[in-house]
Amino acid sequence: MLTGVVAGPVFTSPAVGSILAAIRAVREVGAVGILLIVKNYTGDRLNFGLALEQARAEGATVEMVVIGEDSAFTTLKKAGRRGLCGTVLIHKVAGALAEKGAGLNEIVRKVLAVAGAMGTLGVSLSPCSVPGSRPTFQLADDELELGLGIHGEAGVRRMKITTADKIVKTMLDHMTNPSSASHVTLRPGTSVVLMVNNLGGLSYLELSIVAGSAVRCLESRGIHIARALVGSFMTALEMAGVSLTLLRVDDELLNLIDSETTAIAWSQPTKVPVSGQRRERIGPKECPEEEEQCFPAGVQFSPQMRLVLDSVCNTLLSLQEKLNDLDRAAGDGDCGSTHARAARAIQEWLTATPAPVDPSKLLCVLAKLLLEKMGGSSGALYGLFLTAAAQPLRLDNDLAAWSVAMDAGIEAMMRYGGAAPGDRTMLDSLCAAAEELRALKNPKANLMQILDKAVERAEAAAESTRNMKAAAGRASYISSAHLEEPDPGAVAAAAILRAVLEGLQAKAE
Repeated sequence: MLTGVVAGPVFTSPAVGSILAAIRAVREVGAVGILLIVKNYTGDRLNFGLALEQARAEGATVEMVVIGEDSAFTTLKKAGRRGLCGTVLIHKVAGALAEKGAGLNEIVRKVLAVAGAMGTLGVSLSPCSVPGSRPTFQLADDELELGLGIHGEAGVRRMKITTADKIVKTMLDHMTNPSSASHVTLRPGTSVVLMVNNLGGLSYLELSIVAGSAVRCLESRGIHIARALVGSFMTALEMAGVSLTLLRVDDELLNLIDSETTAIAWSQPTKVPVSGQRRERIGPKECPEEEEQCFPAGVQFSPQMRLVLDSVCNTLLSLQEKLNDLDRAAGDGDCGSTHARAARAIQEWLTATPAPVDPSKLLCVLAKLLLEKMGGSSGALYGLFLTAAAQPLRLDNDLAAWSVAMDAGIEAMMRYGGAAPGDRTMLDSLCAAAEELRALKNPKANLMQILDKAVERAEAAAESTRNMKAAAGRASYISSAHLEEPDPGAVAAAAILRAVLEGLQAKAE
């Protein structure tokens, strides 16, 4: 890619003497022409320009391109667009052209054309700090900075923290807005290289989430992502942010970007399959071959069960922060987020897909949905419970069968999960409720009265877990002295049962 790199102090242009020494070193090893690739900042332009003039006075053949692909500004200032992460693509293209034997003037012409077909925009959750100095700007805990640079300078807009999908959409809207003087022109059918760049402080997990959001958003607009690069290409110290770069490409340009390089830090681009090759699923739409079709054509969802599921989802979403707080003392603090993820998946499924009326099939479908979308041990445990509970309901779905189903689900959780009542888990709530639900086997059983007692028992059992020593799950690794709150799984299970009761009561009113 590059033959040489000249670095200055942190966020400062290198000195003219250092640049000139690099030019001389490259010339001495036989270079017939030298191209300086400079990001558009005043200090860089001045110092590299001075070094270029001195080198030319010594007889060197030197050219300079100034790259400014920042898409943050709606109106261009005299200083022009800043050079950002897209400059790395210029390095790659220029290096590939040189390797193929292109002349200096041809390389200059082509990389300038590439720079004109490219845009970059950054967003960050935090500023950065030059070692020994304060942060370069201040952000509230619920704010993001949009359109910031790589030297810690503030951006062009501040926005509230929201989901990755919404942040990426905002970034792409800003980058492609035709009314902006620094926009990238993209039309349906355009092929692009997408670069998702870590500004320094993001984890690979967070970076991958942003990359996924960017791919989905671009494809929804009819943009073909010919290549995707994800990594730390141009960072800004510890800044917890990301930048997106879009480059319009044709086959010739793609070949240059795909050219082999020995540069250690270059991340090989990924070829993104077109949307038709990737199947996006909201929920489980397949059943084992031996079962009947899960979603018979024209079948509408039972209004009563819809009220119940709506009640469960709303309850779990409202408890997200409470459950996370409880889980921080004994786990990784994501119990509420995991349950909220399940609730949102169920809500999306209810909106998009006809659901079976048959209780057994309904539980099977919910089990698959949670196994796929909820994740973690909770997703596996709920999946086990629902799968096992569905089996007795295949033969009958009267009240007695629901009691048997509850016991079957609990037995499966105990068999595969390894926990038992008294171990400070969700089983404490479920088992307490199951004892009351066995009264449903009485032919004269009153469902609402029995369920009301079962919920009260489950809530009392969940509260009692604060006095238990954890014997299973992640909490078992924590000293009992630190377990002063109820188990979040038990609280969640009791809350689900309360929501089921409220959903049935809403139907009855």
